[in-house]
Amino acid sequence: MGVLRFVRGTLSGLGVQARKHFPGVFVTLLPGAPAPAGVKRYSRDTDKHGPEQFVCFQLPHRAVLKVQGPDTSPFLQGLLTNDMALLEEPGRAAMYAHMLNVQGRTLYDILLYRLKEGGTSCVFLECDSTVTDSVVKHLKVFKIRRKVNISPCPELSVWSVLSKQISADQEARKPEISSPDKVLVCVADPRTVQMGWRLILHSHADPLDIIACCQKGDSNDYHRHRYAIGLPEGVKDLPPGAALPLESNLVYMQGISFSKGCYLGQELTARTHHTGVIRKRLMPVRLSASVGRHEEGAALQTQSGKPAGKHRAGLGELGLSLVRTAHAKEVLTLKSSDNSTVTLEASVPDWWPKDVKIN
Repeated sequence: MGVLRFVRGTLSGLGVQARKHFPGVFVTLLPGAPAPAGVKRYSRDTDKHGPEQFVCFQLPHRAVLKVQGPDTSPFLQGLLTNDMALLEEPGRAAMYAHMLNVQGRTLYDILLYRLKEGGTSCVFLECDSTVTDSVVKHLKVFKIRRKVNISPCPELSVWSVLSKQISADQEARKPEISSPDKVLVCVADPRTVQMGWRLILHSHADPLDIIACCQKGDSNDYHRHRYAIGLPEGVKDLPPGAALPLESNLVYMQGISFSKGCYLGQELTARTHHTGVIRKRLMPVRLSASVGRHEEGAALQTQSGKPAGKHRAGLGELGLSLVRTAHAKEVLTLKSSDNSTVTLEASVPDWWPKDVKIN
């Protein structure tokens, strides 16, 4: 019997081909077996709380803004790719969207969370922590006479809660909250079930005191999970003013509405959608060796030297690349900072629609 066996965990929905390219981040080791190099042991041993079912990751690269006031919904409606009316639907408390520039390119990827505060319209807006000031400035440019207040919330922290027993075709089991009064937001990640749950707490709060059967994980494992399943997040994966929302799979992440009214950057996005021509896709890739520093947007090539896209970001041997779909099934090459050549292979995530065609 092999030493390693994959649990039906965060990566169990990736399928045979994806597991070949992306070894599971969360694995269970047979009793007494040593952990191989580079593999983090996540124990299933029981403690006073019983079997551990969830891993909590603090996300210092994400920050929270509070947008509050009677004009909150119409104000954001004109700046986001998604429809603010979704947050009013029963049972829905979170939404994913992009803010675009006038050329229709992504500026910021955000998550919105509905809040109830004495009948006043209010949302938490989660964004990349390195561009918080830029997001605030962008919002205030369009505020004009809107009755809206925009304020950063440095006293809050963002966490991701990933279940060890979730696959692409299962609904995420909600973590058991033992102290709901300490939780500001606990909601299923709206992008894909494989991203588990989003949690917003006061910075002094400890999720281990709030969520039963939970343990803390390293943030690098969170990023490895994202890259393994091909989900972009933040300005490294989605460079402001460079990334196009449809090439970045915004449709697959439930982040855009094609039936809402006008919003900033809509024209190019709507035209691309209706023509149905998307020649490049942001895809998870597995590299033959870790690459250190590389130029932003380092070029990918086919084995015969044809342009095949650009590498965006990654961690170790996992990453995201913007790949020309015509070459997505080929072995591609990338030059690292020391001028050595690294090969990489792209994979189609299981959480994408089944009818997606890659040439």
